[in-house]
Amino acid sequence: MSERHPIVAITGSSGAGTSTVQRTFEEIFRREGVSAAVVEGDSFHAFDRAEMRKRLAELEGVPNNHFSHFGEEANLFAELEELFRSYAETGRGLRRKYLHSAEEAEPYRQPPGTFTAWEEIPAGSDLLFYEGLHGAVVTEAVDVAKHPDLLIGVVPVVNLEWIQKLHRDKSTRGYSTEAVTDTILRRMHDYVHYITPQFARTHVNFQRVPMVDTSNPFIARAVPTADESMVVIRFANPKGIDFPYLQNMIHGSFMSRANTIVVPGGKMELAMQLIFTPFIWRLIERRKKVL
Repeated sequence: MSERHPIVAITGSSGAGTSTVQRTFEEIFRREGVSAAVVEGDSFHAFDRAEMRKRLAELEGVPNNHFSHFGEEANLFAELEELFRSYAETGRGLRRKYLHSAEEAEPYRQPPGTFTAWEEIPAGSDLLFYEGLHGAVVTEAVDVAKHPDLLIGVVPVVNLEWIQKLHRDKSTRGYSTEAVTDTILRRMHDYVHYITPQFARTHVNFQRVPMVDTSNPFIARAVPTADESMVVIRFANPKGIDFPYLQNMIHGSFMSRANTIVVPGGKMELAMQLIFTPFIWRLIERRKKVL
């Protein structure tokens, strides 16, 4: 953690909805005039798309094959921790981009599914903002979780997470239900060992819970909407959180535990704005005082 160079990290698995949280923070940064150095978690994968497919093909049919984007073998955990450490100390560090689509890749004149070159984060940013799979990962060799000043977990109940992934991968990437299901099964070992433990280290967790039947996610025809969901928001340390204010501002919210507020799914972005804007104020004010 760093007073001079704070770090905000959002962590959640593929299809969890971390991009929605990212958009909310982008709006907060724009409104509050905060200059954020943005880091995408996908840029710390160890292999580009072609190499990943090659390695998966080589491992096809191997018993107990757990190789996936969730695990240590397919990611640059040490480089991610080094970025966090370096930024916290100096406000600088190395980052790159993963080019998901042809549209993203066109300005770089590279094929999609590749990485840009590593580059130094320019001096002068107010904070580093990370969104990806491993913002709170801890292994025997690295401890990424100790560096962020604000750690946020985005964790839909697992059936909803699978529904979101199935619909995204089928509609935008052209995968079959069988192919997505195989990916979910192959990733399960790493999901349990690398993804799930992170949410015990986060400062705040957002868990969307559908209010409709998701018993069999593999036959669901549509993703449950925000209005068909509730969001459980859990604070690791509720000290300083003005729960009566939040309940007054968010119609239909209620407390389920002393550190947990539940809000209607359609109010999730409002809840994030109300909760995280003061967090960002405090980080920036603390930074200004020590500079």
